[in-house]
Amino acid sequence: MKPTRAGASASEIEAVYRDGFAAFVRTATAMLGDREAALDVVQDSFALALRKRRSFRGDGNLEAWLWRIVVNAVRDRRRAARRAEPIGSEPDLAEVVDQPDDLRALVLALPERQRLAVFLRYYAGLSYAQIAEALGVRPGTVGALLSNAHEALRRQLEEAAR
Repeated sequence: MKPTRAGASASEIEAVYRDGFAAFVRTATAMLGDREAALDVVQDSFALALRKRRSFRGDGNLEAWLWRIVVNAVRDRRRAARRAEPIGSEPDLAEVVDQPDDLRALVLALPERQRLAVFLRYYAGLSYAQIAEALGVRPGTVGALLSNAHEALRRQLEEAAR
């Protein structure tokens, strides 16, 4: 959905919210590992989008703009959680691999931009162009981020299988 003018209307934002709510929550849950926190992040993100709707320039995709707001809110939530954790509380990757959510743990261990690209591609189902817009990078960079993430995951899974 792309408005023809600068700014987005409340009804346009609401339409994206209603149509994509499940994908936004599913992706935020995967990123945060906590559904309640994800619901808070998604709702807070859309409230922020409504307050800032006039800042949408209208030259890009409204859904990608909203994804960027959600991604930034997830980043903020993760940073706040890291600050609240005692030092040394992060599990060692070798300990996590045998747990049921081992692939998710491996994805969470990726560098931030790779991790976000993976979540937006495979949990949210966004196109490279939408991911590029949401992350503020070029579509070719998205391809490189995903390729590097795939290689890192492949390496980690091969090491875990040994």
